[in-house]
Amino acid sequence: METIGLIAGNGRMPALFAKTAKAQGVRVVAVAHEGETQPDLPEHVESLTWIKVGQLDTIIRTFKACGVQRAVMAGGIHKAALLEHFAPDERGMKVLARLGAWSDDAVLRAVADEIESEGIRIVDSTLFLQSILAPMGVLVGAQPDEAQRRDIEYGLAVARGVGQFDIGQTVVVKSRVIVAVEAVEGTDAAIRRGGELARGGAVVVKVSKPGQDLRFDVPAVGPETVASCRAAGVAVLAIEAGKTLLLEKERFLAEAAAAGLCVVGV
Repeated sequence: METIGLIAGNGRMPALFAKTAKAQGVRVVAVAHEGETQPDLPEHVESLTWIKVGQLDTIIRTFKACGVQRAVMAGGIHKAALLEHFAPDERGMKVLARLGAWSDDAVLRAVADEIESEGIRIVDSTLFLQSILAPMGVLVGAQPDEAQRRDIEYGLAVARGVGQFDIGQTVVVKSRVIVAVEAVEGTDAAIRRGGELARGGAVVVKVSKPGQDLRFDVPAVGPETVASCRAAGVAVLAIEAGKTLLLEKERFLAEAAAAGLCVVGV
């Protein structure tokens, strides 16, 4: 039986990955981040070690002690919370000192490279989760009308442009006007802020960044996304097909339908 490592961030993704891996006969050894990872994760893994953000040596030692040869990074770390939870160890500091840029991707790639230097391969976080990747086309709700399709196309172009600067993955559009762009506040807060400005009928577009490394930071939506869209009066949620995870898929689609929200894979 394989033992796979899980570097757990926030949100539902770590538990979802652990449960899916376990169902396929894989043991999961997790390292979780204080103040970020949900407290129920221990229920779904073989063992769990709590760390602060940046304690890289503990991650490597934990995995090596358990014979881990492959690991995934699942869930993010809230940028706004880094000041509270950031406590890199000596190895983490050395990795950060070598960076020329501190963008999300640069930091995560540097961490992945350091872990891989110890013989632990970092693999795509979508491992075992192919069944919940968004397909192409309308998933629930009515077909977008012509104006909404124009907003989707415009939002896609803007979101991909913004993604080149590692700012965020989500934009809110109405009548080809960008009313909100996701930054450090996260997707849900950006949706609610955009809804307040659009005053109903907005289109939300969420995509991966150009050249997205699928080992980390894969776009995901779930019931919380639907709740934010409902509160903001959003009409359409457009997500990138084949690269966006549908967390709690059945509940997500049922609640989207109940909210009258069109969800479309693009």
